Amino acid sequence: MAPTATVTDLKAHQKADEQVFNPFYSPSIADDGDNTYKYSEFKPLFPKLSWEPLTEIEVTERGLLADPKTLSLFSAAQKVRHLTPAIGTEILGLDLRQLTDSQKDELALLIAQRGVVFFRDQEIDIHQQLDLARYFGPLHKHATTPIPRNGLEEVHNQPHITHLVVYNDASRRPDPASFSKIELWHTDVSYELQPPGATSLKLITGPEVGGDTLWSSGYALYSSLSPGFQTYLEGLSALHSAVAQAEGARAAGLHVRRQEIETVHPVVRVHPATGWKSVYVNPGFTRRIIGVPKAESDNILNFLFHQIGENPDFQVRFKWETNSVAIWDNRVVTHSATFDFWPATRHALRATPHGEKPISVADYERTTGKQAKDRQLVIWEQQGVKVEQNVNGAKKRGYND
Repeated sequence: MAPTATVTDLKAHQKADEQVFNPFYSPSIADDGDNTYKYSEFKPLFPKLSWEPLTEIEVTERGLLADPKTLSLFSAAQKVRHLTPAIGTEILGLDLRQLTDSQKDELALLIAQRGVVFFRDQEIDIHQQLDLARYFGPLHKHATTPIPRNGLEEVHNQPHITHLVVYNDASRRPDPASFSKIELWHTDVSYELQPPGATSLKLITGPEVGGDTLWSSGYALYSSLSPGFQTYLEGLSALHSAVAQAEGARAAGLHVRRQEIETVHPVVRVHPATGWKSVYVNPGFTRRIIGVPKAESDNILNFLFHQIGENPDFQVRFKWETNSVAIWDNRVVTHSATFDFWPATRHALRATPHGEKPISVADYERTTGKQAKDRQLVIWEQQGVKVEQNVNGAKKRGYND
């Protein structure tokens, strides 16, 4: 005889579900109570504040002001190494506290080109990190995630929360029953009217092993698609939603500081500094494609989401060390943390400047008079490589192991 669920069984499961911790939609409120911890002033705080909706703001694209050869930036470094062909560059021997404005402009361009740039052994403090981020754009205030306990009010002389805490310790274990690994891939707050640009994260405490972060290139994803599918996606827009994140915060007993919104952005956007096309959807916040049947939307997004999370050709993985800093361009990459380090502590500080409103291929070409381009074709052209097209327009590709 098949087993049947009783009312008691169902209530037990419901109670267990309520206790599940999703590390993406429910912010970590963990605290092991160790006030002797060196960075206890930067442990999570969830202030009960209420903010007005964000409105459109002016952003200066620093990458457009840069020397395309990035000579000033590279000449100040001991070594510059690209970690994969598609994404990720590590710069050694450069002090982020000492950058000139021209070097910051070149860094903005390099981040736009490479997606994410890594630095190690950085003594930059929390105030200097904010100043660097502010150079790239007005700072974003997150509606649900924690800030440092000290509030940083001494920095701004006003309670504007612009520095975020990424914190997990032994007191709270992420439950894999609450999420899939694909769901953790996201572009930060892509539901905003003007989602972030060059975002920085500094690790101040980390595990010996684990807690890596992966990034995936929207440029490379676009380049991998057939020309016909590229053109089709360029004409589409998708809905990005803050609802699940806000509901996750409320479920954790936290106050949501700004009313959640949903915003429509192009599925393919163009980066203003490079003119390259990037797929701009992510599992964390993109809910549906506008104006197409649901089955079509679901299948397209599912395909793109799995390419983001599963295609290693688009990805770079970074092993953090204390005082490592990553700066990534949220406009052209998605990222995901690994939650393999429990019960160790992982503690980092993030600064997030706004970017421009995402611009579609058609709008970019109409407003600038320039042609938006496929990054990979640009790179091959620079290398003197000619890419043939077969009769149906698809790029010819082969594979050898």
